[in-house]
This record gives sequence, structure tokens and C-alpha cells, in this order.
Amino acid sequence: MQWYLKVLRQYVDFAGRSRRTEYWMFVLFSAIIAIVLAGLDNLLGLSFSAGSSGVLGLLYSLAVLLPGLGVTVRRLHDTGRSGWWVLIALIPVIGAIVLIVFLATAGNTATNSYGPDPKASVGTPATV
Repeated sequence: MQWYLKVLRQYVDFAGRSRRTEYWMFVLFSAIIAIVLAGLDNLLGLSFSAGSSGVLGLLYSLAVLLPGLGVTVRRLHDTGRSGWWVLIALIPVIGAIVLIVFLATAGNTATNSYGPDPKASVGTPATV
């Protein structure tokens, strides 16, 4: 949960680097929250159509749009790539697969043009 909160605190920070753990924990918690909210939307009758998300899911998606984009750009920076590589996801199927590979790749162990290695810093995410 601390990784998720760290991303939310850095919601407009597109500079620097993010570890794989930080990115994937944010994705995991976001998916869990989205599933719970979709269930609540359906239970409360707030969904737009059967089986789709509703008002709560839409509000949550808008709330985590910038933090999600920020952590994705920082994750790409950790692999030595520009944040503009996120646009490769606009290419149907292949683009999303390539982006997932980039995001799952281990980061550079040395300092790169985007900053020092985030694993080199001592401490937990709360102290970073």
C-alpha cells in the first residue's frame, strides 16, 4: 500500500525514475480498487450499461489518470527511455505488448540522464 500512496503523492512528478515494484504495485492496487468500484456501481445501479463500470469507476479513473501517467513515465525513465515511449501503446495490440515489455524490463543500475538508480537509495518508499 505504501507504494500506491507514494505514487499518489508524486501525482504530477514526471521527472526521475521509478522502480518496477513501485509501478506494478500501483497497477495492482488500482486494478483491485477498480474491480471493487465496478461491483459497487453494479450493486448500486450506477453503471452505464450491464457489465460496465459506472460513475464511481469513472471518477476513480479520472482521479488516477495523472498519477498513473507519471509513474509510467518515471518507469520508462528507469529503463533509459523517454517518457514519449508511452505513446507506443496507441499502436493496436503490438504497441501495448511492447510497452508492457519496456515496463517489465529491469532498470539501469547506474545513473542515467534521468537521475540516480532508485534501488541505490537506502530505506523504504516513505524515506525516498
